Amino acid sequence: MRMKSLLHFTENHRYCVYRDFSLSALDSRMLSMIYQPMVGAFAISFYQLLFQHIPLEQVGYSRIEQQRRLFLTLGLEPSEKGRKYVIEQASKLEAVGLLQTSRVYIPENDDYIYEYELQPPLSPAEFFKTQHLTLLLRDKIGKFAVLSLREQLWSKEPEEWAGLSTNKENISHPFYDIFELNTHVIDYELEQALAEVATSRQPGLKLADDEDGVNYADIILRFPRESANRAYVEKLRYNHEQMGIVNYVVRKYNLSLQDICRLLDEDGIFTPDGDLMFDELQHKASLHFRQGKKRQEERQVLAGKVELMQQRESETAVPLEHAVQMEYYLEVPQQFQSKCDIHQYNMMLRNEPYTRMLQTFFPGSVPDNFLDIFEKIDLSYKLPGEVINVLIHYLMSLLTSGSEQRINRNFVEAIASNMLLKQVNTYEKAVEYIREQSKVKSRQAAGTYASASPRTRSYNKTAKSKPEIPIVQSTEQGETVSEEEFAALIRMAEQMQASKKKDKQ
Repeated sequence: MRMKSLLHFTENHRYCVYRDFSLSALDSRMLSMIYQPMVGAFAISFYQLLFQHIPLEQVGYSRIEQQRRLFLTLGLEPSEKGRKYVIEQASKLEAVGLLQTSRVYIPENDDYIYEYELQPPLSPAEFFKTQHLTLLLRDKIGKFAVLSLREQLWSKEPEEWAGLSTNKENISHPFYDIFELNTHVIDYELEQALAEVATSRQPGLKLADDEDGVNYADIILRFPRESANRAYVEKLRYNHEQMGIVNYVVRKYNLSLQDICRLLDEDGIFTPDGDLMFDELQHKASLHFRQGKKRQEERQVLAGKVELMQQRESETAVPLEHAVQMEYYLEVPQQFQSKCDIHQYNMMLRNEPYTRMLQTFFPGSVPDNFLDIFEKIDLSYKLPGEVINVLIHYLMSLLTSGSEQRINRNFVEAIASNMLLKQVNTYEKAVEYIREQSKVKSRQAAGTYASASPRTRSYNKTAKSKPEIPIVQSTEQGETVSEEEFAALIRMAEQMQASKKKDKQ
């Protein structure tokens, strides 16, 4: 039981108990012989007291009462020492899986209501399969006492029965071999009546783990006390609008409780007045999301490598070859025309793994960057092998055709992402896809050629055409220039010279 302040857990606070099981004789023996050595007699007494709040023949909720009843029944004073002792005993029960404690905040009274949800003790078989509980019991009573308790709780099979399990046959009849239900008629009245009397948890008393999003109590319990943003986070308790913003970011970027606490602890998340900055929180959450996605992809690639190695070790049969229809044949690249025909090449595209295809295109060793690109497409994007082979064929055809397109990681991943969006998951769909892409590139190339015709002589769409300069016409023979016209021409030349000097200065 995590408690920030003892003032939040007093004898005046109200509580209720919930259980949906009943204790059998074996459960009582497990409590006294197994759980009591681990948590102590007082904790088991506390558990029994909570169990008796609900009649033995019923399950569900107890009445809501003040915790003063617990203190008086247990013989504890409702002081600070007594509250600490009850919290300690409840924490022990929670640690071994016998109790779950929840706290519900009531805004009208600015107070809490506590719910103690009891859990049944484990059966002997389940308990001794739980390693941490078995080790705790060993530390408390010793190894030989644990073995002795296990023998006392387990009734051995008869000697005549030993070794006969190999000939065991299940001859039991299933339900529908014996009974028939009239499923053609739906009894709405019965379903409604069962729903009304069914034992169900009240919405306000659910555990925080069962609710969507995060609440203030979960955040403040995990937020560091020495943080500079602690005072701002405490203000979120009564600010439902900003808590809604926090939950929106949590759901949008799939953040855990630890992630949102770490983001709220960073600088620049709150204004000097203590208001939450939505854009800054969303930006940091987006960065965290992308980094987590990248790490997850790396883990998937590593796990895919291990799985691929295991599959290769376990594969003993020769895989079946798949034929290719003539209408989906791809042309043989120039470097393969002397090595194989069109039938062999397309069968290789359809059936060989992409690693073998890369090796055929690169006579020496395949560059590491190419291997990394297609390894990510295979393990992260989960594209089928024949689709990756068609993609390799398309990229190699771009290189050999003299295209100026650079084959880099971003370009290849963009094509693979487009294939995923268009659900290109078969060899035939991949061939249709690259044929369509080739047509698009051809139309783009034709448009570029038409726009670059000699009629325009313009390499820039926004460039202005050169102004037409009038050409000086030659004068007729015999025509002379007068002295006044000649002087005017001289003055015009001098003015032009002077203006050029001013421009240079």
